[in-house]
Amino acid sequence: MTATNEIVRVCDVVKDFRPGFGLRKKRVLHGISFGVMPGEIFGFVGPNGAGKTTTLKVLMGLIRATSGSASILGHDVNETAFRKEIGFLPENAYFYDYLTGRELLDFYARLSGVASNERAARINTLLDWVGLQHAADARIRTYSKGMAQRVGIAQALVHDPSVVFLDEPMSGLDPLGRKEIRDLILRLRAEGKTVFMNTHILSDVEMVCDRVAIIVAGKIMYQGRTEEFLNDGEHMCDIVVSGVSPETAARFEEQYDAELRGVGERVEMRVRDKNVEAILEAVLGSRGRVLAVTPERVSLESIFMDAVRGEGK
Repeated sequence: MTATNEIVRVCDVVKDFRPGFGLRKKRVLHGISFGVMPGEIFGFVGPNGAGKTTTLKVLMGLIRATSGSASILGHDVNETAFRKEIGFLPENAYFYDYLTGRELLDFYARLSGVASNERAARINTLLDWVGLQHAADARIRTYSKGMAQRVGIAQALVHDPSVVFLDEPMSGLDPLGRKEIRDLILRLRAEGKTVFMNTHILSDVEMVCDRVAIIVAGKIMYQGRTEEFLNDGEHMCDIVVSGVSPETAARFEEQYDAELRGVGERVEMRVRDKNVEAILEAVLGSRGRVLAVTPERVSLESIFMDAVRGEGK
């Protein structure tokens, strides 16, 4: 797809803040660029203070970029008419805690211009969708963190937007709450929504995101499809065999640069994945047995840590 297909486009965005009168400006975003394609879940990943929320505030029109451009659905983010197509859940959303979940959604439905003859049905659908029918008439102050996050997502969807922005939607949740929110996000994609998600919880990104950008100290360090991150480059593989002579094992070490971890009745070795097939053929050809082959799993965490260390150099 070309840039013209992108739902969200950020191009060379710079953002400077002046901490106080007479103080030097502090650059928070250093000319970042990325795009979000239709119908995907896009993870915007970075440590605390990396510039994730600042970027989201630029996209929401809450603050203006110092330079560069940003657009959503082909409209400059400083325009207003297109915002009816956007749903937004901030990181620390404040809701009137004396309202019930149903009253809260009705309030936001009215603000969003949902027709009066459609509001009740839409609210019931969303309450069912986020699993809050049982607590629809309980006050928000009685909600758990996970329930508050779910009703927050419901308010972001009450006007049926095509693009949904979520700022740290799983922050502070227990494992069950995180799973519930992950399931909701996947359901949004199944409904044809485009989801932009700020987060620093890397395991959740691996589970739900189609593409990801890693931001560190206001700079985009990596971006692309999640599987490309995890499959990029040369990886290692652990092999366990038996019935192989010490001489054969030594040949593996010399010929294939295998790292031997145990020689005896069982031979354990770590090898580059490009050499795995040749070693297995040699083992079977010498009447040995292959007991285990375990490819190294590259995690987003390792890539993330490389990005953080690289920026710190």
